[in-house]
Amino acid sequence: MSSLNISKVAVGCAGFDALKRRQEKRLADGVVPIVTRFRPKRADELVGGSIYWIIKHRITARQAIIGFADAEDRRTVIRLDPKLVPVSALPKRAHQGWRYLEAADAPKDFDGDDQGLAELPPHLIVKLSALALI
Repeated sequence: MSSLNISKVAVGCAGFDALKRRQEKRLADGVVPIVTRFRPKRADELVGGSIYWIIKHRITARQAIIGFADAEDRRTVIRLDPKLVPVSALPKRAHQGWRYLEAADAPKDFDGDDQGLAELPPHLIVKLSALALI
């Protein structure tokens, strides 16, 4: 059975590189913590899935969900793998908080193709993907 995923807007991020810098700053003990007000009701299904980041109305990257923890202020910490993986761009309306995303509806990781796109510099891949050109 495939893991469940969530989508979340990367508020204030202009692009993949900005999100990457933000996540690198949050990195602590090998985990990127994201604080949210409520623990998802389906949290157990999310472990092993990913959080898909929406930037400029497109899902452009994902991070694996390692687990959940309780914060001191009664909030929930979503513990993420530090590796930010570019995905094939998928149009997605902005929303508040997070939304569940079934595995079948999630975009595939962008790892290039037989035309050599994986050989392009990462920043160019992200820009082309954000424009839905690849």
